[in-house]
Amino acid sequence: MGAGKSAVGKQLARLLKLEFIDSDSEIERRTGVDIPFIFEKEGEAGFRKRESAVIADLTERNNLVLATGGGVIGDPENRRRLGSRGQVVYLTASIEQQLTRTSRGRERPLLKDGEPRDVLTRLMEVREPLYTELADMVVETDKRRVNDVADEIVARLEAL
Repeated sequence: MGAGKSAVGKQLARLLKLEFIDSDSEIERRTGVDIPFIFEKEGEAGFRKRESAVIADLTERNNLVLATGGGVIGDPENRRRLGSRGQVVYLTASIEQQLTRTSRGRERPLLKDGEPRDVLTRLMEVREPLYTELADMVVETDKRRVNDVADEIVARLEAL
């Protein structure tokens, strides 16, 4: 959360001349409501079920840069699908950077469940090992421009 997945993904797609899709935006498009509303009405479990269905659909497509929600990694089937269908790039950001980025803009339902620093720390403890295991590359985003991060990813992909 707050690592820059959507911003970097959009720029990466432009550089690679591929379609960009953000899985959270796709969920909102399909349901006609925003993520906070889904969390409010269906809870996290309901949202995760919808998220897995979207990931199943989107990972069947080609020529796509896909930005996923941070929690997608928690489901083993999502990990299998993501890992088998393309290059997985894990964008990392420090808790400080995440706090700065998540304090602006859109509502983040998981940050309502306590002190944001504590929530982000707990989420990172659970998610980081899963992302590290799955990722084809890990890219740090702290205090970096979106273009610089996307350029690094392109260079590393070309080197594969």
